[in-house]
Amino acid sequence: MPVVEVKNLQNETVEQLELNENVFGVPLKETLIWEAVRHYQASGRQGTHATKTRGEVSGSNRKPWRQKGTGRARAGQTRNPIWRKGGTVFGPQPRDYGYAFPKRKRQGAMCSVLSEKLRQNQLVIVDRLEIPAPKTKEFLGVMGALELARNLLVVDSLDNTNAILSARNLPKVKYVTGSGLNIVDLLNHEKVLFSKDAILQVQEVLGK
Repeated sequence: MPVVEVKNLQNETVEQLELNENVFGVPLKETLIWEAVRHYQASGRQGTHATKTRGEVSGSNRKPWRQKGTGRARAGQTRNPIWRKGGTVFGPQPRDYGYAFPKRKRQGAMCSVLSEKLRQNQLVIVDRLEIPAPKTKEFLGVMGALELARNLLVVDSLDNTNAILSARNLPKVKYVTGSGLNIVDLLNHEKVLFSKDAILQVQEVLGK
């Protein structure tokens, strides 16, 4: 069973925390992670693209000229797709790019990434993420004390207003809740800073 150090904001170890091996002791599964990332990104697409067919573009249904005798190519209407300002053939239409993806596979991919982060010493857990004032300088001080990289993902509750306001102006620093944690954010950030309550919440959800 993995054991991690829980630190305070002065980078001092305050306790040892045992984590669930089914969540934080999982081998790296690259194919599963790729599938989960693909599903997450596909589900995030808006799918609002649209082109107009010959029935939707503006223009008349009147035949431009008579069928025979003019020397020109025959034409039935000015909205013909081969004409300038005509309709588009087989163009994109609004659609939903999301698809079904098993919950167990999604959770397995999250566990695999979290386990690898733990093995690479890229998970930092603090007992409480208490920022005295909503100032960016205060959060930078915490990052310096904990020796955290600027490319950081912070996971804590939505009630921690000071931490949210302090971190939001820092480039490459993102603040999410335990329920809002996703696989793309985990992969895009070098280190992850958890509060103790947040990591226990994530462990409870993924360990089911």
